[in-house]
Amino acid sequence: MPVRFAHHSEVDVLIIGAGPAGLMCANALANARVNVRIVDQRAFKITAGYGDGISPRTIELLQSYGLAERLLKECSQIHLAAFYNPSSTGGIELTKRTSNITAPSARYPFEAALHQGAIQDIFLDSMSSLGVEVERSTMPTSIELSKDEDELADPTSYPVRVALQRLDQSEDEQQEIVHAKFVIGGDGAHSWTRKQFDITMDGEQSDAIWGVVDFVPETDFPDVRNKCLAQSNYGSMFLLPREEDRVRAYVQLEDRDVINPVTGRVDKDRMGPEEILQTAQKSLKPYKLIRKSEFLWWTIYSVGQRVASKFSVKNRVFIAGDACHTHSPKAGQGMNASINDSHNLAWKIAQVIRGWADMSLLSTYESERRKFALELIAFDKTWSTLVCEKPLTEQNSDGVSSEHVLKTFQTDFTSGIGIHYHPSVVVNDTYQELASGLVLGKRVPPYKFMRAADGRPFELQDLLPSDSLFKLLVFTGEFSDPLQQARVESMVVDMQKPGSFLNCYATPGSPRFDIITISKGRKDEFNLLRLPALLRPHWSKVFVDDTNPTGNFGGEGYSYFGVGSEGALVAVRPDGYVGAIAPLDRVEVLDAYFAYFMKIPA
Repeated sequence: MPVRFAHHSEVDVLIIGAGPAGLMCANALANARVNVRIVDQRAFKITAGYGDGISPRTIELLQSYGLAERLLKECSQIHLAAFYNPSSTGGIELTKRTSNITAPSARYPFEAALHQGAIQDIFLDSMSSLGVEVERSTMPTSIELSKDEDELADPTSYPVRVALQRLDQSEDEQQEIVHAKFVIGGDGAHSWTRKQFDITMDGEQSDAIWGVVDFVPETDFPDVRNKCLAQSNYGSMFLLPREEDRVRAYVQLEDRDVINPVTGRVDKDRMGPEEILQTAQKSLKPYKLIRKSEFLWWTIYSVGQRVASKFSVKNRVFIAGDACHTHSPKAGQGMNASINDSHNLAWKIAQVIRGWADMSLLSTYESERRKFALELIAFDKTWSTLVCEKPLTEQNSDGVSSEHVLKTFQTDFTSGIGIHYHPSVVVNDTYQELASGLVLGKRVPPYKFMRAADGRPFELQDLLPSDSLFKLLVFTGEFSDPLQQARVESMVVDMQKPGSFLNCYATPGSPRFDIITISKGRKDEFNLLRLPALLRPHWSKVFVDDTNPTGNFGGEGYSYFGVGSEGALVAVRPDGYVGAIAPLDRVEVLDAYFAYFMKIPA
């Protein structure tokens, strides 16, 4: 039989791996109308197990894509955390219950728990509606990156060559050669993409070994529907509520029970889910914990805390998620970090592919996300070590106190809200004092303003969807004040000059900026038609910092964001993070900010 030659194709972005990082990126790029393909060597999508916790910031992020409603409908919400320590009778006793999330600015002040398969279904269905499907049973067999510097610098070129093979076809079936502008490896901790470019994973393996079981329990444990950390004389365990009456137990295991003495590696044949549950039952005494049905999923793992030496190759091949950082699931950041990696990368690639931004913008993916990964690993080491230590008791005076555990737990790092990108071409570092509550390099916090046209309350975050556009928040101050009105009108004149950023980067039929005006004043007295036309591009884009019609909330937005009566201009990146702040009379600050990375249309 004659061998069939491979056929060739072109694509803007090829994603390898359909886990959380890959699916998030594919969905974000599909939303941005980028030509994207995603392949995965697995024949079927996962249906249970793996990651299951979604942080408050990740829920906000999903909301920006219109996906949070389904998540919140299907998930279990975790509002409380409970901490248990050894009791005088040999079992455990409650030490404290507290809020599971301690970040005061969280729009969703809870964690969402739902198995990874269901979370990935949310992305899969969204992608499908946009015409993108995962190409399963498909794996890459080789990848080549052009060495031509001119080709690499040209955003319209296709310098990455990937050979794909369909695993569900016979050997003589056609192989495909894909020529891509960009390739993203979201292919997990053992990333094929990372290995092809000899990118190292730097870090160390922890001594701690944990077992995980998902099941529906019969129990008299009072905190079964809260996140629980029980540090007993038998070891530590986490108990997490899940959807549909399910729970997940993370159980600290003894090396002798799971390590193969010949290989020195974790051997799943030495312990199964029943034995993991039995260990959990000992840690939870005097409470009972009995499974009512079959185990839904289980695994055993040792913690590897590592970060890739680099996240990109020539700004053409990128890795995201577990491919570039691995850590314990105790901090609940695995899937969250993966989704946030892709959220950071996708808008930058979309800007470059559209010809809106210079290739140099892509370098900020590694500088922003690798720094975060290193911070995550540092926190994870502290937290993982802490929960594995023996608790403080009369017999163990060197143990860890419950106060120390609680203090470490109460951080906005695990909520995702503490993510802070440092100054770069997309994070200016001047004029922070004009809007102290809108921190440069951090996400825009939630707050409700009243729409001027009809008095309807709107959440500011909902005005900042992930649609590839930069948002310009214009805080006009008290526009009824003649002096402030003159400042605003002078600012508009500056913005309408030929050399201003609004005109320099104007693309007919495809806007790059969305202007949202927020004024001080009373909704029943405010006349939006008095504003210059530039600041009211549509009646739905003008808001007033006033209370809602019943007076329950609102009216303190300027104070909350630290904006004074003089107003401010705030540039928000497409991913919802504050990029730049400028005074109303210094439009040139934003001109300079955008000039660093934006391209003037040909």
